[in-house]
Amino acid sequence: MRSLTSLFPQHSVVASTLCSPKTAGIMCSASSSYSATSSAVRLAAVHPVPSLTADEISAAASEAFARHSAAGLKRSGNGVAIVWFRNDLRVVDNEALLKAWVGSSALLPVYFVDPRHFGSTHLFGFPKTGALRAKFLLECLHDLKKNLKERGLDLLVKHGSPEDILPSIAKAFGAHTVFAHKETCSEELHVEKLVLKGLQQVILPQHERSNPKTVNPRLQLIWGSTMYHIEDLPFDAENLPDVYTQFRKSVESKSSIRECNKLPVSLSPLPSSSLGEVGGWGSVPSLGDLGLAEPKLDKGMHFIGGENAALGRVYEYFWKKALILAMNPL
Repeated sequence: MRSLTSLFPQHSVVASTLCSPKTAGIMCSASSSYSATSSAVRLAAVHPVPSLTADEISAAASEAFARHSAAGLKRSGNGVAIVWFRNDLRVVDNEALLKAWVGSSALLPVYFVDPRHFGSTHLFGFPKTGALRAKFLLECLHDLKKNLKERGLDLLVKHGSPEDILPSIAKAFGAHTVFAHKETCSEELHVEKLVLKGLQQVILPQHERSNPKTVNPRLQLIWGSTMYHIEDLPFDAENLPDVYTQFRKSVESKSSIRECNKLPVSLSPLPSSSLGEVGGWGSVPSLGDLGLAEPKLDKGMHFIGGENAALGRVYEYFWKKALILAMNPL
């Protein structure tokens, strides 16, 4: 995650306001005001978010993609690398995707529809994923697949646990490295350990090793889910300040937000073979496939899933409607 000013830096007046120490307060005030003054309207009907036309969303996304692409990037690796998408269903500023491209000559993106995510919690038996959240996720997957295809790739969608399937995919394609963004919660960390254990059971043929000393596919986890990188904090992550104000003042004075990662215009090629061994590309499931019914949307805000919609929402909120300035006019 990076600063919003880097996504649309041409809006310099708004950008300077976004960078001020009062940003968080302004955002909360503007959002609360907008919510309060329009609550009656929002309760009367369903309002999509972003409330842009398809052309406006496409234009905002295209601008962001163009701004975060670079034509002169070079690859330095060989062989096949896998990008394991988890909670980072985006192309823009995806460091795992960039590192995988640089460190390979062919790239295979993969996502696992893990049935555990659609089960119940250990305590009280609450559903982990309801129909609205699932619908949002599926929209994100369709959008990710589309954006990858536009850059010369595709998305391999497999149904099952990553630790059960990913090692066999790495073996089938002879992948020397699996790149993924690191997670922090217990269940996700447990899956990472199981995936690593499974990859250690895979023996790569000599000609498919990125390093002669590397026998098994590697799992390379990359931090990429916070605005401030964990390595740039002025304190150990285990010693976070108990009070937010202390945290904010410390990072504002002693840290800086990293620039966005720029990706090549084209991320191709895909691996040339072995797709048949893993059952083809698979498909994004429907809500019915997940045992869920289509949610009834009769009022409130409907957030549209996908990277393009997210970039459209940033454009709409900060610049088209200038909602962040609503309570703090310049």
